[in-house]
Amino acid sequence: MNQKKFRILLTILLATLSMILLLWVFRKPVLAPTTFNAERAYQDVLTQVSFGARHPGSDGHQQMLTWLSDELNRAGWSVEIQQEGTPEFPILNLIAHRNQGEPLILLGAHYDTREFADRDPDPQKQNLPVPGANDGASGVAVLLELARVIPPDLPVEVVLVFLDAEDQGQIRQQDWIQGSTVLAETLLENPQAVVIVDMVGDTDLRLPLERNSTPELQQTLWEIAQELGYGSIFVNEPGPSLIDDHIPFIQKGIPAVDIIDFDYPYWHTTSDTPDKVSPKSLKAVGDTLLEWLVKYHGNFREE
Repeated sequence: MNQKKFRILLTILLATLSMILLLWVFRKPVLAPTTFNAERAYQDVLTQVSFGARHPGSDGHQQMLTWLSDELNRAGWSVEIQQEGTPEFPILNLIAHRNQGEPLILLGAHYDTREFADRDPDPQKQNLPVPGANDGASGVAVLLELARVIPPDLPVEVVLVFLDAEDQGQIRQQDWIQGSTVLAETLLENPQAVVIVDMVGDTDLRLPLERNSTPELQQTLWEIAQELGYGSIFVNEPGPSLIDDHIPFIQKGIPAVDIIDFDYPYWHTTSDTPDKVSPKSLKAVGDTLLEWLVKYHGNFREE
């Protein structure tokens, strides 16, 4: 090889190496691969129901807190318990943190179950507790599986909140949405978005647009769901106006959305059992939220 050819090859090699180096230095961060495991989420529904009644003060309520804390710690999240209320009606919100970043996103679900199945068609069962497979356990299962699969390098701060005392309204003069009310009142920093998942596991899941939710944020989530092929579940139709855990944040001017299927015939009955819950439904909601979180970090400020 003569000296001229050698210099040409050396120049090409150095140019190629320089290009590779520039691409490495200025590369766009790549998030870790993530997959929402619907079967694992469904097992989390079964575990919760196995604890029995999970209203405040019950043994199952305490088992829930212990189990949730252990699962979240195992997934790499730190946990704190916010204790409020009174000795007669304690409120224990579980708050999970992992990374620091901006903006702050809050995902929430209530983990308590209604103490009495007062809407059961059988009067003899109306003093029994609600099993809460869909009304309680499904939302928790979605958040818990997200805790396992949200990329650790996501450049936003995601806080998971497992809210207490949502479902005890009109029992011994209690109110609804007590846990979220306490949390909203005590926030040190307002999140830029709040998403509540409640009753999202039923086998015939249909999620219309809850009317009290923030329209812009709601539309973003529904469009993502439809892009993922879940248009028959996240339907672009008006739904009911509900008092749920998103309301205290709405009242503070924080964008918030309630993802909920309120057209559930087993609501507040003893028939709210795991056979009414579908892994496919859990996956539709989990996939949508995961896709939103991964996209959200890059375009939130432009929304």
